[in-house]
Amino acid sequence: MCSTSQERALRLFVMANLLTEYALDRVETEYGIGLDRDHGRAVSTEEDYYPQIEKAIRVEAAQMAPHYEVFYSLEKTIRGLVRDVLEEAEGYEWWLSDRVPDQIRDECKKRMRRELDSGTTVRSTHQLDFSTFGELGEIIKTNWDLFGGQFTSKKAVETVMTRLNGLRGPIAHCSPLAEDEILRLQLSVRDWFRLME
Repeated sequence: MCSTSQERALRLFVMANLLTEYALDRVETEYGIGLDRDHGRAVSTEEDYYPQIEKAIRVEAAQMAPHYEVFYSLEKTIRGLVRDVLEEAEGYEWWLSDRVPDQIRDECKKRMRRELDSGTTVRSTHQLDFSTFGELGEIIKTNWDLFGGQFTSKKAVETVMTRLNGLRGPIAHCSPLAEDEILRLQLSVRDWFRLME
């Protein structure tokens, strides 16, 4: 089993690799070259339809894909941290404890119910997986007595989470990130891991 410092080092390593992959993807896209990294994302099940989408949109999607990958990985990492810290403090039933604000628990339950009622495959059996990025931040702030030992500053965590939440919007809603926002995302991810003691 890894120690906490080893886990943090591993998370930093993974995020650094994602940022490097992003930079290489960008070079390939920007200069129209292939680096033979076998990293292309083929849309195999939609080969008949995908080419009918405008080339400019497909190029933009390819440019945005690495940002989605970075944010997806970061959000899953934060979700895992929340789960691990609260489970360690409260046991397996932590979700039902006073550690999770009632409003967040209720919203997550509603989202899960909507997915169940839609007849599609439900993304998870854990209600935490139905929380928004902002709600994750609220859970951390509400339980600062537990999370305070994980980070160097509560105010800094709030600031970085707010910045990341703002960057999440364009990524999640299929809008391109401006050059400055791409840099801000990279720096914010680094800031997040730097906050961890």
